[in-house]
Amino acid sequence: MELSYFAIVIGAVFVNNVVLAQFLGICPFLGVSSKVETSLGMGAAVTFVMAIASVVAWLLQTYLLVPFGIEYMQTIVFILVIAALVQMVEIILKKVSPALYQALGIFLPLITTNCAVLGVAILMIQKEFSLLQGVVYSVSSALGFALALVLFAGIRERLDFEEVPAAFRGVPIALVTAGILAMAFMGFSGLV
Repeated sequence: MELSYFAIVIGAVFVNNVVLAQFLGICPFLGVSSKVETSLGMGAAVTFVMAIASVVAWLLQTYLLVPFGIEYMQTIVFILVIAALVQMVEIILKKVSPALYQALGIFLPLITTNCAVLGVAILMIQKEFSLLQGVVYSVSSALGFALALVLFAGIRERLDFEEVPAAFRGVPIALVTAGILAMAFMGFSGLV
């Protein structure tokens, strides 16, 4: 049975959110989510990289790795593709928005090793999606990543104005909040 595009979108954004359900990409999720503006920038960068990486990964898998019987090279090839795309995003951001480039800091080059980007590329192949389904899945997963990042950043910004017990300030309250947000997204699991 082939999945509809609507089911792919809802499943990737809400039900199987890469951060909140599959726990991929936790490093940038916790590291860049202190401000909504920075989270939007990271979400856009990840969306761009994931969308292009999915197309290139599908093409390489279909027309290079499988025909030559070198599927075992999949992870290395996909990482190289993602690294090249991240370099391109880094160069573009440095020229277009130096402030966002500075705000993202070390987390921008770390998109290369963001397991969410690599995980989505591999999952797209494992689910045997067509090229269009793969692109829809990748973009939806990236939008789910961005949604989780922005929601978490908004909550963290609000927490700055609340009285939090001393033992929970900083990382502890961030982890508790992330856990509660993940449990909230579990409510979507009955949709697809």
